Amino acid sequence: MEYQSITQPVSIRDYIQLTKPGILRSNLIAAFAGFWVASQGNVQWSLLIYMLIGTTLVMASSCVFNNYLDRDYDGLMERTSHRPLPSGRITAIRVFVYASILGVVGLLVLYITTNTLATLLGIIGMVVYVIIYTAWLKRTSTLSTVIGSFSGAMPPVIGYVAVSESMDAGAWILFAFLFLWQCPHFWALGIRRMEEYRAAGFQILPVVKGVRRTKIQMIPYVVLLIPVSLLLYFMDYAGIYYFVTALVMGILWLLLCIAGFFTKDDNRWAKRNFMFSIYYLLSTLIVMIFNTTNI
Repeated sequence: MEYQSITQPVSIRDYIQLTKPGILRSNLIAAFAGFWVASQGNVQWSLLIYMLIGTTLVMASSCVFNNYLDRDYDGLMERTSHRPLPSGRITAIRVFVYASILGVVGLLVLYITTNTLATLLGIIGMVVYVIIYTAWLKRTSTLSTVIGSFSGAMPPVIGYVAVSESMDAGAWILFAFLFLWQCPHFWALGIRRMEEYRAAGFQILPVVKGVRRTKIQMIPYVVLLIPVSLLLYFMDYAGIYYFVTALVMGILWLLLCIAGFFTKDDNRWAKRNFMFSIYYLLSTLIVMIFNTTNI
């Protein structure tokens, strides 16, 4: 199904909405945190700004391509049916061109102003999210969330390697930290919106394997996330305030996941879990930024 006619004038807000600002905001904080951790108090402000601009454009491009590829499916879900493409406010060809321009400019900014490794990670993130996750696995396999988490973990690593110019221990810890966070975060949303995803034909874990299996699978990710997040403290990238925040928030999230096996209202629990996962990420990243070891 193609949306060839525009039912109302296209606004700047529509183009902004296509980039999924909520996702951009959280990922920009992650990219900033990665840069800040690598800098350890010796911040190159111009490099930071260029990295944020390039990363923003690359992520925005990926999100717009996601909207382009999911346009028919979004129209089947209440949560996404009002987006610019399925609602008919903008044509598919415009969205494709828009996404392409954002991606090319973003990668050029990263290549010219940061380094080749940061640019390569940007390309990998785009390919995984747009082609492997959105165009292929999202409709065919429950592995989509796990594989898609590779792209979701790229922003802090891009920020980090823009400074370090290498995939050292700090870069890998940040990657593992965001990778492990992604799956339980998205599966909580998947449980909450399970019937919508089922109607749209997305083969996510709650739809295919059920709610209980999804709850079980969330546990090891959160369990592993706790020690992985603490590695930033033990390897002297972040201070004691970060350690306490990551430990307490990680334990609280684990307890909330375990509580899911005793709840009588899966939808309410899933909403609480999803929201807490956001609070967990934002609080740990913000404390990470303010509590790097040399500040």
